[in-house]
Amino acid sequence: MSRPSLTLLDGGMGRELNRIGAPFRQPEWSALALLEAPEYVTRVHRAYIASGARVITTNSYALVPFHIGEERFASRGAALADLAGRLAREAADESGVAVRVAGSLPPALGSYRPDLFDQERSTAIHRELIVGLRPHVDLWLAETQSSIAEARAVREAIGDDGKPFWLSFTLVDAASEAPPQLRSGEPLEEAARVALELGASALLFNCSQPESMGAALEKAREVLAGERSELQLGVYANAFPPVREDAQANETLLDIRPDLGPDAYLGWARRWVGQGADIVGGCCGIGPEHIAELRLHLLTHAYKEALA
Repeated sequence: MSRPSLTLLDGGMGRELNRIGAPFRQPEWSALALLEAPEYVTRVHRAYIASGARVITTNSYALVPFHIGEERFASRGAALADLAGRLAREAADESGVAVRVAGSLPPALGSYRPDLFDQERSTAIHRELIVGLRPHVDLWLAETQSSIAEARAVREAIGDDGKPFWLSFTLVDAASEAPPQLRSGEPLEEAARVALELGASALLFNCSQPESMGAALEKAREVLAGERSELQLGVYANAFPPVREDAQANETLLDIRPDLGPDAYLGWARRWVGQGADIVGGCCGIGPEHIAELRLHLLTHAYKEALA
């Protein structure tokens, strides 16, 4: 029997910074630690690597004008992105294991708000972040994308630099059996085809509830099977309750669900792997203890069984 192949991502950055006592407030969110105490960012990266993550994500999600303001972004955006990239790169390189760094490229004009999208402004913001991140990252992660237009803008900003491009969409947290769709209302099937068109090497779903992920994986698998594609699939869910439709991610400190501890999250992750996920990690509210549980049961045990 061949060895199973599964890539473990890290978990959420902002909530972990808050939990360990880093400077943390609105509107800066996770960017505040970069501005005032970057050693905390390094601590979080190290914790995730120790827990088993083999892809860590730069702390660049909040380095957009929505969080740090227009003036500070204009004067320091690229420098802060460079710092975020360097901190992740240093943590990966010092670990002694093979850890890749994913350059986080967030929705430029507001998470969960495809209605606020502006092509020209979004592309300009991402290009500023890319200048700082590019020397340090192994791959690009366009994450929490709410619409196909957002995804296209990120791809345009990156250009063709030879680094792998991972594309991650956030989904409507469906309370019913409705077909999976992006927060823009666009169908999952269309998003999967666009991922192929844009040359993504992985299609992921993040910053949505665990309950929303399985149907998206299955629908994506159907599309990819029809296209005979080997595009990898991945999931990193959040631990939020349902978020109202007009909300912006991180505009307020949402509660964390008490029913998504490490063991419960592992149960969801097992389902995702069974539904075809090649990449698994966590988003907001999923911490190092969750990733450690995934490593123990999805990697360590699986390897033992495969080699028996």
